[in-house]
Amino acid sequence: MYQAYFNNKFTNSLVFYVFLLLLLLISPFLFIWELIATLRSCFQPIENMSGKVVLITGASSGLGELMAYEYAKRGACLAIVAIKEPESRLEKVAERARELGSPDVLFIFADVSKVDECRMFVDDTIKRFGRLDHLVCNAGIANLYSVNIDITKFAPVMDINFWGSLYTTHFAMPHLMRSSGKIVVNASCAGILNPPKGGFYNTSKAALISFYESLRFEVSPRVTIVILTLGFIETNIITAKYLGKGVGVALRNDFSSLLPTMGAEPCAIAIVDGVCKGATSITEPRKNQKG
Repeated sequence: MYQAYFNNKFTNSLVFYVFLLLLLLISPFLFIWELIATLRSCFQPIENMSGKVVLITGASSGLGELMAYEYAKRGACLAIVAIKEPESRLEKVAERARELGSPDVLFIFADVSKVDECRMFVDDTIKRFGRLDHLVCNAGIANLYSVNIDITKFAPVMDINFWGSLYTTHFAMPHLMRSSGKIVVNASCAGILNPPKGGFYNTSKAALISFYESLRFEVSPRVTIVILTLGFIETNIITAKYLGKGVGVALRNDFSSLLPTMGAEPCAIAIVDGVCKGATSITEPRKNQKG
């Protein structure tokens, strides 16, 4: 019965024009909302990060690295975490962050998919600095799913992207409650739009959004939660080389050659700026752009 409806040209046209009409009706309200949000951000006081402590996971490259630099420029002390791999640049990231203005940087090699290691690096951060103000849950991996691949091979996507953030949040929460701190969660628009082949990556990001939206009710206003719903950002995670290394469908070309993308550095600047201005959700890119 349903198939007959969807194969009907009149029904298809009706759905299209109703959707178009709704979009036209909603657009002015979306514009007004965006204008109000922009005006509010202009008058929002910016949080002074000087001497505050920021813990960032997945900080050896990509957005994690660049967010560390942005926090360093604002005078924050940093605890940066990444898994220990031969190509890891975590020590160099720490050195660069000090050069950019961070008073003190602690770098820790750890696997966020292991609960004991998450407890360890949160404890090490508190031992070193005595407090925690911002937790940035950034560590993540991506694979393109196919029904032809053994499903058990995708378990690390959920372990790192979802549980890695939750484990870290659980151990950091008492310290964030004391400092009235913030949690920044690197989710994705994939968790809302569900692009094809996203499979477990989409699922992990949708789960993050759902969990942290729910957590707001429990910890607000003591702890502010900032959810990032990012599109295609020019980091290694959208390259054919990265996606071809592990489990999943390989790409012939980088996503940046196929779709509009945003430069990683301006994205990191927009994120840290938004977090310090009190945003509770950040979407980048705001429009199709490159660079």
